[in-house]
Amino acid sequence: MKEMKKYLAEFIGTFVLVFVACGVAGQTGGSLGVTSVAFGLVIVAMAYSIGNVSGCHINPAVSIAMLCAKKMSLKDFIGYVVAQFLGAIAGAAVLMAVVGDSTKLGTNALYNGNAMASFIIEAVLTCIFVLAILGVTSKKEYGNVAGLVIGGALTLVHLLGINFTGTSVNPARSFGPALIAGSWDGLWVFILAPLVGGILAAVIYGFLAKED
Repeated sequence: MKEMKKYLAEFIGTFVLVFVACGVAGQTGGSLGVTSVAFGLVIVAMAYSIGNVSGCHINPAVSIAMLCAKKMSLKDFIGYVVAQFLGAIAGAAVLMAVVGDSTKLGTNALYNGNAMASFIIEAVLTCIFVLAILGVTSKKEYGNVAGLVIGGALTLVHLLGINFTGTSVNPARSFGPALIAGSWDGLWVFILAPLVGGILAAVIYGFLAKED
């Protein structure tokens, strides 16, 4: 029952992320400041509402970093990722039902059609974002500010990434809107690159935090 509550929390959190933040991106045409703040605020809200249940990953890139850092089991990793993808799909489906326009779901796009450049951008931005998460969740005394730091970090990477790829740094966030909109071009980049960035962050943080 406890495990199911964690998975449900991840489903709800990812649903909210896609429905609200991707909804803002779609309705504002990806406005740099507004969209960046929307994604950051959703993370803050979810961190302080479901964080005590599941840790508020709501992102497979975060979950894979936690798996690599041995902070979660393989079973939970699979459960989290399935819940995150289902939540993203549901969020995009409800958003589509509301706006009735597949171009307003906040889908990602390759930077100038360049898959390699987009991959590097997404991997690096995800690494930065996940490094912040690993750092701020490493000590209990950071608990009170963790949500603010993580939300701020997501806002930060969006401020750079929006003008390039629309900023994914989250495979589920990209997959849900893409599936509902039928937009598959370059989707593999927005699924694979964040996972690579998450793994890279776990490796880097593991090295930096390791005692000599």
